[in-house]
Amino acid sequence: MPRPSRTRRKEDRPAELLEAALDTFRAKGFAATRMDDIAARAGVSKGTIYLYYPSKEAIFEALVRDRLLPNLDRVEAAAAASPLPAGATLRLIAGMASQVMADARLVGVPKMVLAEAGNFPELARFYREAVVARALALIAGVIRRGIAAGEFRDTDPEIAARLFVFPVLVTALWQATFAPVEDHPVPPAKVVEQHLETWLRGMARDGAR
Repeated sequence: MPRPSRTRRKEDRPAELLEAALDTFRAKGFAATRMDDIAARAGVSKGTIYLYYPSKEAIFEALVRDRLLPNLDRVEAAAAASPLPAGATLRLIAGMASQVMADARLVGVPKMVLAEAGNFPELARFYREAVVARALALIAGVIRRGIAAGEFRDTDPEIAARLFVFPVLVTALWQATFAPVEDHPVPPAKVVEQHLETWLRGMARDGAR
């Protein structure tokens, strides 16, 4: 019995270290976080961390892949399988994004990236390629489908995708920064829903407004 227990413990350790890193990054920021801080929160020695992750940057990349990319995978799969028109598919995507934003711990990741991008450009570059570029490509693809079907007016899909995503990102940042100190915070799902209504009206062909 003890041996299987130790085996499970060893297999679980990377996930435990990532949990500790997520909490530490949220509390201290990327620059101020040391490997010792993560080790202390995880209840292990610093040497144990290096058995799994060679650097703080490697921990961050693993955190993004383990905590954020599965959500993006699900959104992409749902959009690809959706038989709905482009506008309804975007509603589906926005709804799933709102569910992710409800997790304050995950929202802290893009907030940290924006705060630290000037000092850690490689961090920002990785996050943009791994998360932002994929999200923009997904939205742009749905927009192209809507344009081809006559649902949306003819416009630049890449720019329209940014106009779709940017307010959602700002809503996530607001949720992480200001919502905790607001007297009457607005649920992010309501903000995203209103943004989507406005965006869809602006994108609709004249006859479909």
